[in-house]
Amino acid sequence: MEVKLWNDKRERELLESLADLYAIIKATEKLERAYVRDLVSAADYEADCLKLISQFNSLSSSLAGVVTIPRFVQAYRLDCPAALNRLVQSGVPATVELRAATASSSAPASTAASASAIAQCVQSFITAMDAVKLNMLANDQVRPLLHDLSTSMGKLGTVLPPDFEGKVKVNEWLAKLHKMGAGDELTEQQGQYCVPLLCPFIW
Repeated sequence: MEVKLWNDKRERELLESLADLYAIIKATEKLERAYVRDLVSAADYEADCLKLISQFNSLSSSLAGVVTIPRFVQAYRLDCPAALNRLVQSGVPATVELRAATASSSAPASTAASASAIAQCVQSFITAMDAVKLNMLANDQVRPLLHDLSTSMGKLGTVLPPDFEGKVKVNEWLAKLHKMGAGDELTEQQGQYCVPLLCPFIW
């Protein structure tokens, strides 16, 4: 006898998103443990961790209002303290935290703050880029991510000039999205054009 786990496409996509969220949390826990045990290089750890964090942020945004991370962890009995610390509390790889701590002890506070702000800006960009690649094109999904990116770039006042083209492009897109309804979606063409357009300016 076949047991159906969903009744329509929307339910199927929700279950797939929850499965992805579970996998990301478990993978991050394993990665954190491997890094602590020196089983993975710092470079490989940071690249993989950044990817997992961006995927987690994208999924969390898409599931907002459906499930909270604490409820999800409790419901599925996830014992992943290192992953939750990295994904929810910190938001950046341990290697980035270490560099920021080292900078703060050997350089002026402004330098350390800039390093942290740059890391956050890069993370915000990756998260927005991944969301678009996952076809998360609804206004209420895209706008918060671009708002976070705009805020991150705003904290780089000592690094980026006020007329930095990346800032201008982000604000232009935010203005477009502000005129749209919360449930409106970008077209596939707009989605392909939106965040990737910023790539040359961010990197």
